[in-house]
Amino acid sequence: MIVEDSYPRFLLWVDAVGGFLVCTGEQIALGQAVPGTTVDIPVFGDLSRRHAKIWREDGQYVIEPTQQVCLNGKKISKRALLTDGMEILLGSNVELTFRKSHALSATARLDFKSSHRTQPSADAVLLMAESCVLGPRMKNHIVCQDWTQDVVLYRHADDLFCRASEPIEIDDRVHDRRGKLGWNSHVSGSEFALSLERV
Repeated sequence: MIVEDSYPRFLLWVDAVGGFLVCTGEQIALGQAVPGTTVDIPVFGDLSRRHAKIWREDGQYVIEPTQQVCLNGKKISKRALLTDGMEILLGSNVELTFRKSHALSATARLDFKSSHRTQPSADAVLLMAESCVLGPRMKNHIVCQDWTQDVVLYRHADDLFCRASEPIEIDDRVHDRRGKLGWNSHVSGSEFALSLERV
């Protein structure tokens, strides 16, 4: 079992593309990266220890401020709906862009506009619902410009799987286009390689 309530996060490393902090919970807490923090997205920045929460409800996302949060330049004081392209300002200078652009998946992405980063360091944060699509199209959750095909990570029950349009190798074993992942799995195909790291 890979997706557990007590371990709802992992790092996804995509060769020649970058690293992504993947959060699988339906409720995600954002806050300052301090020793012993329990927030899902710890940020090195001038934030409260628990600055805001993001909830996934029926395929949509809402943000609930605990401290100062602005959406598209307007301060909010209660829960507000997040839509694709919305700009989020946490505190005075932690700037994020919310992305939910893939029509067939409820997974969303948080990109840093400011120079702040997460702990552990990642290029972006994925709020993973049922699937995460990697590939060359701009609507994909992770854009991999040099690939010619999509690769899909998806959840089934309490497990995580990888699917591609060709045989894939998972932890030194070849699978016919689909295979189950474990913590610290390494996956490769003819034009891609990625790995998971438990947080």
